[in-house]
Amino acid sequence: MPIKSFQAARQKLVPKRRKSLLVQDYMSRNLITFSPQQSILEVMRVLIRHKISGGPVVDELSRLIGIISEADCIKHLSDAKYFNQPFFDRKVEESMSAEVDVIEADKTIFDAATLFHKTGRRRLPVLERGRLVGQISRQDVVKAALLLRSQRWR
Repeated sequence: MPIKSFQAARQKLVPKRRKSLLVQDYMSRNLITFSPQQSILEVMRVLIRHKISGGPVVDELSRLIGIISEADCIKHLSDAKYFNQPFFDRKVEESMSAEVDVIEADKTIFDAATLFHKTGRRRLPVLERGRLVGQISRQDVVKAALLLRSQRWR
């Protein structure tokens, strides 16, 4: 006897675990930071030792107050040479960039991608309630996109 209709027991639908899209899930947390009172000489040594091109400058409460980079050190070196002034006795706060593009930890990687595209930056400090909690790079955003492996972003 042929079976006209057969319906198997329904399977319970288990919702797919949504993959995270937040900056805080892809950012680097262990950062090398500098204080505004550190000397430029000390900063240069740290940059070379750790093979990095710069780092955030924070106060004692971990609030971001600027960024110091190799470019800032080179500019200061050039100015000191030109004006025949001592170089190594300068402090970070005198040479750092105080205007810093940042992103909040609860933003998505798409927000980060947009900000990277608009600003041309390679890295962004990540803040949570005004305090530095990490840093996200362009490469982190690319890695996140590869992990998602989807054509639809829902």
